[in-house]
Amino acid sequence: MQEQKKCKESYVMKTSMVLPPDTNAHGTLFGGKLMAYIDDAAAISAMRHARKNIVTASTDSVDFLHPIQQGDAVCLEAFVTYTGRSSMEVFVKVIAEDLLSGERNVCAMSFLTMVAIDKDGKPTPVPAVIPETDEEMSLYDSAKERAEIRKKRKKASEERVKSYEGK
Repeated sequence: MQEQKKCKESYVMKTSMVLPPDTNAHGTLFGGKLMAYIDDAAAISAMRHARKNIVTASTDSVDFLHPIQQGDAVCLEAFVTYTGRSSMEVFVKVIAEDLLSGERNVCAMSFLTMVAIDKDGKPTPVPAVIPETDEEMSLYDSAKERAEIRKKRKKASEERVKSYEGK
């Protein structure tokens, strides 16, 4: 029987303060900096789940829903929502908090696909995931649809790359 782990076993909460070097000319967090935070939180979550080295296979779109201001705290919550044989879908939610007023806003959400690898860099099996909360079950139930979209997107990217070969 395949090993199983609960979603909460991979839960990560990572909080940072947005400082001047992290911001653009508008005084808001650089999008690329946020994307690095997202990838980092997802990697920690996937490694907690698999207890193996991992690589990022894909990142779904990141929609910036609300600006994150200098001086805000930025909190990322991540957990594994679904697994394949060696792949893991990780959900990351980004919340900004104005530390003076206490106002909190969900600023971004993303799904990443991480793959567990062995010492030779080859994909290796991961435990199945057990959703428990309503949110976990909802994300688990909709994961196959997101996986199909990713497969189609990857195939389109591969076709585009072929069109550039030899040019």
